[in-house]
Amino acid sequence: MEMVETGTWRIIGGTESKPHSRPYMAYLEIVTSREKQVACGGFLIRRDFVLTAAHCAGRSVTVTLRAHNIQKKEDTWQRLEVIKQFPYPKYDPVGLHNIMLLKVQILLPLLHSLQSDPGRGDTPPSTPVTFIHPGRMCQVAGWGRTGVKEPASSTLQEVKLRLMEPRACSHFPAFDHNLQLCVGNPQTQNLPLRETRGALFCVLGPPPSSPGSPLTGPGSMRS
Repeated sequence: MEMVETGTWRIIGGTESKPHSRPYMAYLEIVTSREKQVACGGFLIRRDFVLTAAHCAGRSVTVTLRAHNIQKKEDTWQRLEVIKQFPYPKYDPVGLHNIMLLKVQILLPLLHSLQSDPGRGDTPPSTPVTFIHPGRMCQVAGWGRTGVKEPASSTLQEVKLRLMEPRACSHFPAFDHNLQLCVGNPQTQNLPLRETRGALFCVLGPPPSSPGSPLTGPGSMRS
């Protein structure tokens, strides 16, 4: 079967991640009900759960962790089968609520190997929902397209995004500040605003420059 990208990941204006610095990032290989093989992204939020988008549901899903170049297999890879898929009950393919949990059959050494990674990639903890103030710098990571007309990258990419006031995205007809975050790339201020999809990582704490806990969120951000 031929692997086809979903076409919804976009990591535009960013750079290639340091190899294996984000071992919690998950590359998903999905076999659809029509026997078509597609790819999605997600990330590990607990040793037995991966968070991804609801449109990534399929007949079967295989998760790969600790990958950098998805085209070059390495000994670091951890491949896990998905036991059960939990799409959000209110998911609408043409609307919002595009979120899903995947329960994976975890390997016992996995958690320890992730936590001992020498990079900055500690497994994101499950964190209570916390309001993030505009102005804070966050990051999006994934194997997304590096340009509007570019194919998906085979290596993990990341881009810095600043949380902005909701009014900065008010010209998007579908933008809802109760369900979405408005973010922008400070290094591409002259580019038109666009939609970015991927895992959003923010640091919680008093001032943006102080160390804090990572907050992760999936799906659709306006940038």
